[in-house]
Amino acid sequence: MVDDFKGRGGSPWGSPPGGGGNGSGRGPRPPDIEEIIRKVQDGINKILPGGGSGNAKTLIVGAVILALIWIASGLYRVLPDEQGVVLRFGKFVKTTQPGLNYHIPFPIESVQTPKVTKVNRMDIGFRSERDSGFTSGGVADVPEESLMLTGDENIVNIDFSVFWVIKDAGNFLFKIQDPQGTVKAAAETAMREVIARSDIQPILTEGRSKIEIDTQEIIQNILDEYNSGIQITQVQTQKADPPDQVIDAFRDVQAARADMERSKNEAEAYANDVIPRARGEAAKILQAAEAYKKEVVARAEGEASRFVAIYNEYAKAKEVTQERMYLETMEKVLADIDKVIIDKNSGSGVVPYLPLPELTKKKVN
Repeated sequence: MVDDFKGRGGSPWGSPPGGGGNGSGRGPRPPDIEEIIRKVQDGINKILPGGGSGNAKTLIVGAVILALIWIASGLYRVLPDEQGVVLRFGKFVKTTQPGLNYHIPFPIESVQTPKVTKVNRMDIGFRSERDSGFTSGGVADVPEESLMLTGDENIVNIDFSVFWVIKDAGNFLFKIQDPQGTVKAAAETAMREVIARSDIQPILTEGRSKIEIDTQEIIQNILDEYNSGIQITQVQTQKADPPDQVIDAFRDVQAARADMERSKNEAEAYANDVIPRARGEAAKILQAAEAYKKEVVARAEGEASRFVAIYNEYAKAKEVTQERMYLETMEKVLADIDKVIIDKNSGSGVVPYLPLPELTKKKVN
């Protein structure tokens, strides 16, 4: 009988379907329990004389059923939002994707299925009352986390939230001891680094988006160095203000700065209106001066040319030229004067005269 057992591989019923009977193959088909029980009963009937006793049959069938249940316990299902992590004697072996999977049954292997699509949130610089179990919606500030030194040696009170998911479940479970604490420490370190190289004005106004992007990149680099298996999806600033002790004075400074900007804009608008007009007037004056210059120069040149021409004629005939110049001069002088010609040599007692203006008027009429 012992030889017969050895010939069957040390088991009175042989190896179970799937090969080896240890369930180490990937994705075996579920065993046909009825077929196995029938084969086991046939084997028992052949081995035991007279068909064997009822107690022996019951024990063997029970053992087979327990073995099958143990083998079937290796089947597990990973949901779409999960990732399977297989442990062999407590040591991480592999990760499995969503669907039906198989592992060596307990106590050899075990499986954990953490949620890998759930978005986790870490608040830094403040704590909402939902984290404390209250529902009123209040927020408590945490100054030791929120107060940070800027690059221009100012202090800013900044609150922000970090959103993250599990990227690699194996690294997440076994490479870091405290995921929440690790994300918090990395996020606070990254934000302090970014704030330390930024001025306070961009932090409080238009520079928040760049700060969020830079902080997310630094956090991700730190977590990747730790092989944390965590993916940072977003960094969101909740507020960025000066410290509470100086916020009123800071607001006054901001208001004064806004007034300065407004006055500067008004001055620039006035300058943009006046300067072009003044430049136009200046150009007009320059053009008028240039035209007057050309007119004067041309007139002077004409007078000089005329003088030279007269001088040349004078040099040729002095008396005639003098007479002509006298007559032309008198013509200009007497052109607009009423003239009466009287003949002083008349001896009749009646002064004969020639009323030239009257003659001119009659001639015009």
